[in-house]
This record gives sequence, C-alpha cells and structure tokens, in this order.
Amino acid sequence: MTQPPTIALFTGDSITDAGRRTDPHGHLGAGYVRRISEMAEAAAAPLRVVNTGVGGDRTTELLARWSTDVIECRPDVLTVLVGVNDMWRRYDASTPTSPEEFEANYRLLLDRVRNELDLEQLVLMDPFVVPIRADQAHWFEEDLKAKVEIVNDLATQWEAVHIPLHELFTAKADESGPHSVVEDGVHPTPDGHDLIARAWWRSVGPRFA
Repeated sequence: MTQPPTIALFTGDSITDAGRRTDPHGHLGAGYVRRISEMAEAAAAPLRVVNTGVGGDRTTELLARWSTDVIECRPDVLTVLVGVNDMWRRYDASTPTSPEEFEANYRLLLDRVRNELDLEQLVLMDPFVVPIRADQAHWFEEDLKAKVEIVNDLATQWEAVHIPLHELFTAKADESGPHSVVEDGVHPTPDGHDLIARAWWRSVGPRFA
C-alpha cells in the first residue's frame, strides 16, 4: 500500500504568504514555499506542501486563525515564521508588541501544537530585518533582537528545528548588499526567498531522501 504524502504546512505573515491567496497554481504563492515545493518535486520526495501565510499577521492574528489554518489541517511537519509585523507595527503604527507579549502569544501557539497535533517535526524560523533605510538601522537592536532570542529559546524548549534567518540574511547582505536579499528591509527578493528555501531544505529535506 502506498504511504500518503507527508503534509508540510508553512504559516506566518506576508513573507510566507507571497501572494498565495490569489495564486491559481496550488495556492503556494511566489516565494520560498513554492521553491520548497519545487525542491521536493525534483527530489521525488513524498511531500505535500501547504501554505497558510497571511500578509500583515502578527502573533496575535496568527493565534486567532490557528485552529482553522493549522490545527484542522493536521500537518506532519509545521514551519512557523512570524515576528516581523510584531516589530514593524511599532514603527509604522505605534502599536508595539513587547517581548513578553510576543513570547506569551508564541507559547500559546506551540502549546496547542503540543496538545492537539502529532507532529513529526516542528520548524521555527527567525524573523529578520536587513536595514534599507537609515531609520531601520536601530530596529534589530531596539526591538527584533529580543524576539529572535525568544524564537531560539522556544525552538530549544520544543525540540524544534531552528533556522536562524536573521543571521543568514545579515551575512548575505554583508556579502552582496542589502538589496540582494530584501526589497524594503523585510520582504525578500527572489534571491532572498531562495535563501530561505535552501536553508529549510538543508535542515529538513534530508528526512525525505
């Protein structure tokens, strides 16, 4: 009997969304999730990729849709990338998310995963910022750094695969320039999406070989 494919679900904000809600070709979007799906297909990996990212989401909005967009999908592998808007809203709308609130929200998400799903693998990816404008230069130290540290700590506590995207994007920006990986500080260029996809596949893909 043929085994059913492993369901790999990706959720988060616009970086994951990448236009998937208007994408007629599998609703995967044009970003890193589609690239991972293509990698899986090229490797003949038994993987069914699902994207439930929603542009603009913070941890608060992710909590509100967690039942329908994650729990009810019954994924085998769950990847979460959230936190950019928890930072961004501080600067464009004066509605900050404190580290304490960010951690509390994220823990609620992961508690539900632990209690309601039987995952093969949990993957947590760091939010990232690569300054393009002068006013973004302090965003990491002033806000996002604490959130990245929280994601790192939660990945350890939940025995999740941790993908340090902020480090990867910073290193690539130092090598090739910020505009090589981000358009506006947080939204990846095509090369930025490739960077995420390759990092995920290196960390998780071997299990499907």
